[in-house]
Amino acid sequence: MNWLESAEAIGGVDDLLASVGLGHGRRKRLSGTSKDGERKKRDTPKPASERVSGRKAPVVRAAGWEKYDWLRHGFSTRNGGISTIYGSGSLNLGWAKEDDAANVAENRGKFLREVAGGPAPLVTARQFHSGMIRVVEATDGALEGRLQTPEGRAVLRGDGMITDVPGVMLGVQVADCVPVLVADVKRRAVAAFHAGWRGTLARIVERGIGRMRLRYGSRPEDLVAVVGPAIGPCCYSVGEEVRFEFESQFAYAPELFTEVYDSDPVRDKYPLLVLTARAPGHSNIGPQIHLNLWEANRRQLLDAGLTPKRVQVVAECTACARVKGGGLKYFSHRGESGFAGRLMGVVGVSH
Repeated sequence: MNWLESAEAIGGVDDLLASVGLGHGRRKRLSGTSKDGERKKRDTPKPASERVSGRKAPVVRAAGWEKYDWLRHGFSTRNGGISTIYGSGSLNLGWAKEDDAANVAENRGKFLREVAGGPAPLVTARQFHSGMIRVVEATDGALEGRLQTPEGRAVLRGDGMITDVPGVMLGVQVADCVPVLVADVKRRAVAAFHAGWRGTLARIVERGIGRMRLRYGSRPEDLVAVVGPAIGPCCYSVGEEVRFEFESQFAYAPELFTEVYDSDPVRDKYPLLVLTARAPGHSNIGPQIHLNLWEANRRQLLDAGLTPKRVQVVAECTACARVKGGGLKYFSHRGESGFAGRLMGVVGVSH
C-alpha cells in the first residue's frame, strides 16, 4: 500500500464511521504528506551557487589523524562544487552521464586541493563490487597519471587499492557503499576500499589488510582505519537472501541485522476493522531486514588485528544525514532513487 492509497483508505473509513454517528480524534498525518493527503515534494538541497562560491569544499576527516603530518585523507559531501544536475552547487565527483565532464574535473580538483593541500595525482578504479585489491606503484606510472585516461577516468579494475608511493592519492567512489581508509603510520603506506554488501561479503577489508602485511610488512598494531559515511542501518533494507549469505560467512552475522516493522495507518487507527486469521489477529506488516554495513566493516578491521581504539566509524548515513538548515549532506543512490552524484573517500602519503 502506498501513501496515497493509505490516505484515501483512511478517509473512506472515516466517512463510513461518520455516516453512523461515530467520531474520532484528530488524525495523525502520514510522514511526508500535507493535511489534505497530498505528497510533499522530495527534499532537495537549497540552491547553493551563491553560498559556495569562493568557499572551500567541505571535507569529513578522521579525528586525530592530523597528527600524522605526512598523511592526507578525507571524505567528500554533496556540497561545495559547481555541478547543477543534482542540485545547484553540488560536488559530484563521479563521471556520470548526466553531469558535464568539465564540472566533474573541476569538482575533483577542488576536493583534492582541500585534502592534499594542492594538486595531486588521483588514482581510482573501475569498481565492480568485488574483493579485488590493486597495488599502485611508481613504476605503474601513478605519478605521471598513466593509471587514468587523459580526462581522469580509471584504467584499473578493482575495489581496493594500496600504495606507499608519496604524492599519490587513492580514491574510492561511493553513493551508499562504505568507503574504508587505512594507514600504516610506521611504514607510511595507505589503502582505500570500496565495500558494498557484496564487497563486504567478499571480505575486501580483511583481504586488503592481509595484502598490506605481505607487501609492506604492515603490522596490525601500526594501522589506523576509518569507516566513512555510508548508508546506515536506519535506512538500508535488504532481502532475506543477503542475510542468508552473511550468516553463511560470519559467525557474528546475527548482530549485523535488525528487523523493522512498517505500520499500516488504517490498521493502526482502526485495528478491529482489519482482523486477520493470523495470531494475534492483527499483526504488523513486515518485517524489513536492515543491515549494518558500518559494523560489518568495523568487525573485519578488528578480525584483521586492529584494536577497537584504532578504528573510527563516522556513522553518518548517506541516505538521511542533513546539514544545518535541513539540506541533505551526502549523495545517496537509494535515497534518491538512483539519480545521485558520487562521493569519494581519498587517502595518500604526502611528499
